[in-house]
Amino acid sequence: MIFEYIQELPLLPAALIVGCIVCICVFEFINGFHDTANAVATVIYTNALKPMVAVAWSGLMNFLGVLLGGVGVAMGIVKLLPLNDLLMQSLNVNISIVLAICLSAIIWNLGTWYLGIPCSSSHTLIGAILGAGLGFATMYSSDGVNWAKAQDIGASLLLSPAFGFTLAIMLMFVLKKMLKMKSLFQSPVGDEKPPRGVRALLITTCTLVSFFHGSNDGQKGVGLMMVVLMAFIPSHYALNENFDQSKAINSLNRIEAVIAKAAPDNILEKEMAKSIQIISELKTDIVSNNEGVAKTRKFEIRKRIESLSKSIKRYVEDPEVFSDSSSKSILKHEMSTLSGFTDFAPIWVIIMIATCLGLGTMVGWKRIVVTIGEKIGKTHLTYAEGATAELIAASTIGLSTFFHLPVSTTHVLSSGIAGSMVASGGIKNLQKKTMVNIAIAWVLTLPVCVLMAYLMFLLFNWMGQ
Repeated sequence: MIFEYIQELPLLPAALIVGCIVCICVFEFINGFHDTANAVATVIYTNALKPMVAVAWSGLMNFLGVLLGGVGVAMGIVKLLPLNDLLMQSLNVNISIVLAICLSAIIWNLGTWYLGIPCSSSHTLIGAILGAGLGFATMYSSDGVNWAKAQDIGASLLLSPAFGFTLAIMLMFVLKKMLKMKSLFQSPVGDEKPPRGVRALLITTCTLVSFFHGSNDGQKGVGLMMVVLMAFIPSHYALNENFDQSKAINSLNRIEAVIAKAAPDNILEKEMAKSIQIISELKTDIVSNNEGVAKTRKFEIRKRIESLSKSIKRYVEDPEVFSDSSSKSILKHEMSTLSGFTDFAPIWVIIMIATCLGLGTMVGWKRIVVTIGEKIGKTHLTYAEGATAELIAASTIGLSTFFHLPVSTTHVLSSGIAGSMVASGGIKNLQKKTMVNIAIAWVLTLPVCVLMAYLMFLLFNWMGQ
């Protein structure tokens, strides 16, 4: 556990690191009741589940989603920040950037929750990371942000609402054409529960959204926590604690053999020569990696594995580099082994974030639920509209997690609700005021969070000097 290592630090730095960890936990707790309210709105407003049962069940599914969702999205968050440059700075600088990110995200999330506006925690967090990274680049020699990764994430966040809206309309039309169940397209009367089959469908879609929300949004907290651990205690967390020296070298030898054989007269011969050089340096670093070596050694190994991974990805994806599938298969397998040493999170981190997200789901959910259930459409939510929106949301979030991209649960689900309402009654079936508020929050979230985190980093950095 990290607290064993924190005890070795002076009181003030130790307290500040603990403060950063607490801030991340608070962010994830707020994420729980801010975003997961979207998942339970449909089952509550269709009387499929009682409110407290719904939020408790959703909280459990969120917990399991974080626990079983892997770390692909988390590593995407980690790679947004310039960890190599942060490692070269003082502890105060690292603390400043983490606090700037967390506090900006918390302030904006709480503000939009208080107003009952569905707002994306993903946009909030990404904006805060960009702002803090830009602040760091202003003060120190660094690119500040991994802009290539930011573009991939930005595309995912921007396209997902349009994707959810369009697919919801299409799915509603398909359901109307294919299914002749009149009960599916009705709204509940009073406290009447939906028919048994419809109820099972609604509970299933709520379960899927909650689970996939945990597997995607929960990983953002895991990623932030790993930034803290790798920046503050790289000697312990830059590489997986299960790092196997002989296994890593065996993988490097196999990769080197494939590349060396293919290099002569290859269109990427020079790049392959650089890859072989990186492999040679990696072997030296791994053999030299012991407790007597400076703390940066593990991070140097991590950096070189990530650099090699980028090259290997290009070799595998370019059909002109390797004509035989066996070479590509070897490269993929061995790089997967090496990536396991860099793309990881300790189980205690995953459990801590999962617990915060799950508990947050059970608190403060009502404001957002009311907006989703009553204020997007002019008519009461039907069973088909609720199931459609959640099925689209679950599919979109699940695919995004598979491709290691963060996505906004709020925007996907609220756009799915809007799409299903349009399919039922046309554009006039939407409440203009609510849609305008959601659109304004969607437009403002990124720039406001960028600016807040930027200014906070400059302030905290100045205070720490």
